[in-house]
Amino acid sequence: MGRPPGPAAAATREQVLDVARREFGEGRRVDVRAIATELGLARATLYRWFGSRDGLLGEMIARDAEEYFRRVRARVKSRGGRALLETFDQINRGLTRSSALRTLTSSGGIVEPRSVAVIADLIDDEVRRGAYDPPVDPPTLAYAIVGLANAFLYNDAVAGIRGDVDRLRDVEAALLGVRR
Repeated sequence: MGRPPGPAAAATREQVLDVARREFGEGRRVDVRAIATELGLARATLYRWFGSRDGLLGEMIARDAEEYFRRVRARVKSRGGRALLETFDQINRGLTRSSALRTLTSSGGIVEPRSVAVIADLIDDEVRRGAYDPPVDPPTLAYAIVGLANAFLYNDAVAGIRGDVDRLRDVEAALLGVRR
């Protein structure tokens, strides 16, 4: 008679992330047990792949953030420090509208280190094109850019800068060596 209808027994990490993204996007709780059942996987497989529910969410958000950062950079037509500044400004303005990407503020999680890595890649791309000479090494500059965004967008209400993307852009311009 064969296998009963339903999902393939050999679902992939990507399929798990797709289901988690769908559930999250539809405002439902991302339930590891329900995802495992839907895809015909053991819960233990999901925990082996992602470590925890937070690990699954972090992986999903990190991938989405990486794709978002690269899409924004692709839309910006200029080059060099000015292109990086415009890219980071558009990213920051988008992040202020996104509750999901606030997970960026967790330095112990998955998203922040991957965000730093993709920002470093964007800087390296401009360096390879000969369009930008960074004032410090790209990984350090990327870490500073992400840290500044976290402080300005989410963390620092005490200094009165939370959500102030215009002042964040000014500070990033100074850090990137871009004159206003």
